[in-house]
Amino acid sequence: MAVYTEVSDTDLHDFVAQYDIGEVIACKGIAEGVENSNYLLRTTVDSYILTLYEKRVRAEDLPYFLGLMEHLAKAGQACPTPLHGRDGETLRHLCGKPAAIITFLDGMWPKRIQPFHCAGLGAALASFHLAGQSFPMTRANDLSLAGWQPLLDASAARAHEVRPGLAEDLAGELQFLGNNWPDNLPGGVIHADLFPDNVFFMGERLSGMIDFYFACNDAFAYDLAICLNAWCFEDGKNFNITKARQMLHSYRRIRPFSEAELAALPILARGSALRFLLTRLYDWLYHPEGALVRPKDPLEYYARLRFHRQTTGPGAYGLD
Repeated sequence: MAVYTEVSDTDLHDFVAQYDIGEVIACKGIAEGVENSNYLLRTTVDSYILTLYEKRVRAEDLPYFLGLMEHLAKAGQACPTPLHGRDGETLRHLCGKPAAIITFLDGMWPKRIQPFHCAGLGAALASFHLAGQSFPMTRANDLSLAGWQPLLDASAARAHEVRPGLAEDLAGELQFLGNNWPDNLPGGVIHADLFPDNVFFMGERLSGMIDFYFACNDAFAYDLAICLNAWCFEDGKNFNITKARQMLHSYRRIRPFSEAELAALPILARGSALRFLLTRLYDWLYHPEGALVRPKDPLEYYARLRFHRQTTGPGAYGLD
């Protein structure tokens, strides 16, 4: 989450007046993330999240994202729900940007990841994958294999500013993944961005997941590979197999893995490391002026990519 668009008091009050949620008490920008402008909105009724969708989020994808959150909430998943205005619509415009108000989710994201966090995440992710199978809409993953070459092309000329020889290394990695990327794996709706700051806990209990604006249809195991990278490395580079084992074993107690998924896990982990390395690299090199959020270090994901290059099978991640 982040703030790229400032909202005036007049525009805010006019916008909120289209909902039955009382009068505005306070509205404060949330300076985290890199995609949208987000505000914590307090009214005389409750607390909510006001989101303005910025240029990286396509307007035509918003019905998928908002519809998915409603679907998951109806299926019993703990996630934010878009509010319907008096006209019945969930999506409208504010300051010239598509915008929506969603319910506020209680809990805090874990700043220091423990094995029990990973266990809770694994179970919640499996439940999310199963719940999403009845969602009727589909959306391609724009940031899977076919989307990585344009990202590399956009950053290659300046990649040496981050690490000498980085562009050449990543070009070789992309060629390897293109030659070895698995297909026909079990799949459906995936979150595709389930980092710790998108998962809330109350004590040791997972209270919900947020930020579904990368959700798409892809392989379930790819979603798990993203989580392995995001949750199971210490100090940005050292793999913690205990955390991985907790995550993967909790997941498969609810949704068992196929043999093909097990075999593909090291390649998928390499691919997800490359995907976030590339987006971080681009954001690092082309950070927009005035944004309240700092870009994240792309070299953290370079270290993770190097780890996955050395693995030979699912045993490296704590699986039999």
